[in-house]
Amino acid sequence: MMDLAIQLTDAEGKCLYQQIYEYIKEEIRKGKLLVGEKLPSARFLAEYLQVARSTVDVAYGQLVAEGYVEARPCKGYFVSPAEDLFHLSVGKEEKISEKAAENLSILDDRGDKELLREERFPVKYDFSPHAISLKAFPFATWKKITKNILVDANSEMFALGDAQGDEALRETISRYLHSSRGVNCGPEQIIVGAGTDYLFMLLEKILGRHVPVAMEEPTYKRAYKVFRSFAYEIEAIPMDSSGMDVEKLRETKARVAYVMPSHQYPTGIVMPIGRRLELLKWANEEEERYLIEDDYDSEFRYKGKPIPSLQASDRKGKVIYMGTFSKSIAPAIRVGYMVLPLKLLSVYKESCGFYASTVSRIDQRILNEFIRDGYFERYLNKMRKIYRLKHDFLLGQLSAFEKEFVVSGENAGLHILLASRRKIPEGELLKAAAKEGVRLYGISDACMKKSGIEGTLFEGTVLLGYGALEEQEISYGISLLKKAWSHFL
Repeated sequence: MMDLAIQLTDAEGKCLYQQIYEYIKEEIRKGKLLVGEKLPSARFLAEYLQVARSTVDVAYGQLVAEGYVEARPCKGYFVSPAEDLFHLSVGKEEKISEKAAENLSILDDRGDKELLREERFPVKYDFSPHAISLKAFPFATWKKITKNILVDANSEMFALGDAQGDEALRETISRYLHSSRGVNCGPEQIIVGAGTDYLFMLLEKILGRHVPVAMEEPTYKRAYKVFRSFAYEIEAIPMDSSGMDVEKLRETKARVAYVMPSHQYPTGIVMPIGRRLELLKWANEEEERYLIEDDYDSEFRYKGKPIPSLQASDRKGKVIYMGTFSKSIAPAIRVGYMVLPLKLLSVYKESCGFYASTVSRIDQRILNEFIRDGYFERYLNKMRKIYRLKHDFLLGQLSAFEKEFVVSGENAGLHILLASRRKIPEGELLKAAAKEGVRLYGISDACMKKSGIEGTLFEGTVLLGYGALEEQEISYGISLLKKAWSHFL
């Protein structure tokens, strides 16, 4: 229930019930009172405002009559679902273009949420490469763990914890990383944070400002934007079929290279061991060179053995390893982690070790028990099976496109790529699909430069994600895509 901070005045011509009525109506129209939200009872509001109960009853009665509020017997008053009553009040200085006002939607970008994107056509099937399925999430288990923790909670849990994260969780993460990814680290090297943005912020304090950073082109756009906000000098390094071109990297002044070797976003490339060793050699050539390994979704691999992390091959403390539970568990978990080489760990403790942990200790304990007691492993195994079936089904549906398109990026992650053999412009492919209600994603959205993919093996490439779609939805979506691209096939 929402409290209402109504300021009643003695202004002429405005009786008290009218002021209450107009205040609530405007709050609803502005979206500050949401659909389904419960209003204070008439008695409570009358006592709070020091007015007669009948005054509030009249105001509520008028709101009910106009459809802003609905009265539910024995339950109270609730905001009605009356979208048609809402409108935008836009002044000249705030005016937006008619085209942009048609339909605006949030675009999720692996966590990098591009602000607002124009939509001219209704979306029937969204092949987002960033969405995941939560239908099989063990809500009952999570609830049980949470309940047990809160029942057993003591005052220590509500005290300020370790800045790096609770030691028990860091110990569990270190064991998990070693067994699943080959990462060599102790719990003292791990820093837990609420999402990668916070961890990137710590890195800026550790590595220093104005550091030249090399990034793959295309890349994870959110990391690029965060690094730019640090005034880092960004070097866009082209990619070949094995990942970042190390020879091009050597031509720059970069001190740090940001890479995703286990499953590069968005190209889906898995970096072979030879290229990994080349990157490590580059980092070892100078004292202050480092590699940032973003291992955001390596849990989902459907063919062959798991690919060890780049950090597993590091013998000289040159790799900063970063991971998250957003893909493997749920985006709302908002728990990421970073493994620092011992040399940088001492810098962290000196320069920013005083920053408090940004993850609730209760959430840390829930996550720790979820992983430690085997629930996480069982959930991962179930999701691998679910995603593998969707992955295989999608590949089967795309067989009709093989003559004109090259399929790549398969067997890992939650998206695949379709590249036009004739280099049909990405914009034409996306627009044709959109007309039929199919939303695809262009690889150019992940480029730092406008010309980032021109003349490369990724020209004319679009992304199709399948994580959040059911097989029937994939089938219908691909049938519409065939129709949309019929003149390309």
